[in-house]
Amino acid sequence: MDAHEQGAAGHAGVGALSWPARIAVAVALGGITVTALVHLAMVFLHVAPGNTVSDRHGGTIDAYVYPEFEQNWKLFAPNPLQQNIAVQARAEVMGPDGGVSVTRWTNLTARDAEAVRHNPVPSHVHQNELRRAWDFFTGSHDDENRPNGLRGALSEEYLRRIVLSRIGPETAGTEVLRVQVRSATTPVAPPAWAPGEDGTAGREDGGTVHRELPWWPVGPGDVPGSARPGQAAVVSGT
Repeated sequence: MDAHEQGAAGHAGVGALSWPARIAVAVALGGITVTALVHLAMVFLHVAPGNTVSDRHGGTIDAYVYPEFEQNWKLFAPNPLQQNIAVQARAEVMGPDGGVSVTRWTNLTARDAEAVRHNPVPSHVHQNELRRAWDFFTGSHDDENRPNGLRGALSEEYLRRIVLSRIGPETAGTEVLRVQVRSATTPVAPPAWAPGEDGTAGREDGGTVHRELPWWPVGPGDVPGSARPGQAAVVSGT
């Protein structure tokens, strides 16, 4: 079949549709086009520099973008992540014999990463919950872990509840008395060809830096009722 015959066949195929079918196809294509344009406009306004439209409709734009289409950069001023930040936790527990001990550090971020890796439809809980909770905490505390506003106590409570909802496997058979959280910040290694400060290739960045928070006492109200069985810690009264 030559090109002329193929074109004729294709035209005949479209022409063979009934008028209702043609209308349905046209409406579907129009809907897809409008949806795509709206999506692109929303994301563009979200990452664009400050402007009248974004200022006036910022709430609507944020409601559309978060959390599914969150962007970590701004147009014309890209700021990609240059560090890997892992949130880790450990617990002070009391065993059945009354003895008190401290568990080893558990890398909760690594668990989330493992759940997301190779998963075509990863959970937003694994992608965002812990990361955003840590951002919430650091944004409402100073470098000495002292709250710098009214949201400080709320951020501590939120982070504590997330930890207790996940640290059950490490504390099984015991009762949790206190928990401690820390971050492990590791610079993203530069490529081998990147020049160092002295102009030489293959520079090495610093190692991992930890930020330890104080020990937090816990109670029954700190364990979320929505926590999955076997994942949540057991505290006095639960």
